Amino acid sequence: MGARCYTSSMTTGRTGALVVFGSKRGSTREVAEAIAAALRDRGVAVELRRGGERIDDVAERAVVVVGGALYRGRLHRDARRFLKRHRRDLQAMPLFVFAMGPRRPEQDAYDKARSEVDRALAKLPEIAARSTVVFGGVDRDRGVDLRDWEAIAAWAETIGAAAIGSGG
Repeated sequence: MGARCYTSSMTTGRTGALVVFGSKRGSTREVAEAIAAALRDRGVAVELRRGGERIDDVAERAVVVVGGALYRGRLHRDARRFLKRHRRDLQAMPLFVFAMGPRRPEQDAYDKARSEVDRALAKLPEIAARSTVVFGGVDRDRGVDLRDWEAIAAWAETIGAAAIGSGG
């Protein structure tokens, strides 16, 4: 992706972070909550919302985080619809995207999940995420939880730095 210039909130009036998620069984929501908590710990004002909700003030945010579970090779519908609905606003601000996917620890599972996320984002070429990650998924029926909470916290730190740098 090409370099982008992000204007601070001193001139744009943008503040805080919006963390949006699409989740069917709750594990993606839990990751979104952890990211929101990490941002709050850094002093960033955060609003946590479901991607399927009506959200009118996206353009007022310094940073946007969008997360969705992967189901059958597709990013959760609420995350996809949020990205599509707000693509004009999102092209002018730092955007961070995460997906919850693999329920087995092999690298090929993560690679496949990453290609699924990349395919979803390629359908919206006008937006470019500053960072896109795939975290391990959860299958509660089988007792599988591959979420790496340390990696999630570290990624949230990079978002916090961007939010503070943008005046969040």
